[in-house]
Amino acid sequence: MKTKSDITKEFIINKVAPIFNKKGYEATSLTDLIYATKLSKGAIYGNFENKEDLAIQAFHYNVNRVMIPIKNELGKYSNSIDKLYALTNFYREYYDYASHLGGCPILNVATDTNNVNSKLFKAVKSISKDIEERLIKVIQRGIEMKEISNSINAKLTAKNIYSMIEGSIFMAFMHRDKIYITEMMNHIDNTLLDKIKV
Repeated sequence: MKTKSDITKEFIINKVAPIFNKKGYEATSLTDLIYATKLSKGAIYGNFENKEDLAIQAFHYNVNRVMIPIKNELGKYSNSIDKLYALTNFYREYYDYASHLGGCPILNVATDTNNVNSKLFKAVKSISKDIEERLIKVIQRGIEMKEISNSINAKLTAKNIYSMIEGSIFMAFMHRDKIYITEMMNHIDNTLLDKIKV
């Protein structure tokens, strides 16, 4: 059963996560946090070690808002190739989805904290590595089940797919044009996935 403290922490994170994602760690002020939560400084920071701790937990909250739908979509399929197509289909709609969050939380925090905040950067790097590892496992499973060619290097293929996805997201948000993502997903489907499947 959740305690009153747990409920308060969840409330705070829910309110401030979009602000951190849109404005970044340094630009998010205590005034922003107080305005969003309608709580005092003591009530906010009394539930967290400091602003950095709150920002890290807000980042994980924002990432879950992206990762849970992806996991749900991929979970609908048993075939590895189908999972990869489900991934590109998800990202075709990602620009509109992430726009409501204030942008892609992984790219936002990575660019905001690199060489500025090592703890937050470590958190985003860990999430990025986890996504890459999950992709590797999907591809390795496909090779084992003879759904994907055994001539494929699972690690390099996963790195390529993930790099193309994140790169297209960066370009889409920089130019405010989702065509960068949709065209890259088409490229992954037609140029990469069609070649690796058995």
